[in-house]
Amino acid sequence: MPSPRSASPELQNAMDDVAEAVNRTIERLLPETDLAEAPLYEAMRHGTLGGGKRLRPFLCMQSAFLFNVPSSRARRVAAALEFVHCYSLIHDDLPAMDDASLRRGQPTVHKRFDEATAILAGDALLTLAFEVLADPETHPDPHVRCELVTALAQASGGHGMCGGQMLDLIAERDDVNFDVGEVSRLQRMKTGKLMAFACEAGAILGKTSEAQRKALCNFAHDLGLAFQVTDDILDVEADPQDTGKDTGKDEEAGKATFVSTLGKDAAKARAEMIVAQAKRHLKIFEGRETMLAKLADYVMERRA
Repeated sequence: MPSPRSASPELQNAMDDVAEAVNRTIERLLPETDLAEAPLYEAMRHGTLGGGKRLRPFLCMQSAFLFNVPSSRARRVAAALEFVHCYSLIHDDLPAMDDASLRRGQPTVHKRFDEATAILAGDALLTLAFEVLADPETHPDPHVRCELVTALAQASGGHGMCGGQMLDLIAERDDVNFDVGEVSRLQRMKTGKLMAFACEAGAILGKTSEAQRKALCNFAHDLGLAFQVTDDILDVEADPQDTGKDTGKDEEAGKATFVSTLGKDAAKARAEMIVAQAKRHLKIFEGRETMLAKLADYVMERRA
């Protein structure tokens, strides 16, 4: 996994530990097979185990830590969340969407295999995520499992990630000009909703108060927006060797982004403002949220 160059040593070590633990969980949940459908599992593993910063699992694990949730439960939810995230990347990279050839420094799934296998791999990862959440091993309380399933479905469906992706496609049309408010809504749905689930999941597992749950959701929504602003900036500034994926694709496709709408300097200023706002939501945790706050700073400063 390429190291995020601007992460502090403490944060980097914590992120590496989570990535290693979640990768082991993914390996267990998605083992290799010698059955006839093995190419599907190879594609699923290629799409999930080929690197990545594991930001969403990190958010999930750190939010669960606030409420003393057993790490084994948090890891399963983090893995399920990463299955959904990786399914979305596999589908986003398809020719019908972003037509990308590189992801995390490796060929995208449809390039490594083929388009049909990539579609099936994404579908299978999505359904596997809910299978994991519904398993009693994730939590013995069926109400908690139902709440996790509902929250992830809402975050990834038409009012969440998928709806945001639809807005992203609409924004590419020549006759559509999104303003900054519309771009913000697009990115809150496309990126922010899954990040919000990552933090909310820890609160659900911990059966915590509504105030703490809301604070984590607000933090994550702002963090997701800041992440997308910096992603838009990296798309015009960064080297593909640093990011591990194609850059310049948004401008080439004529997408409405924070950079195209605000300009690069104003986009950077907005990201700084959003990160500061995100960190204010964490004050309710009275010093236990150190790693979440450090992650917010990293999102602002990252180079990959």
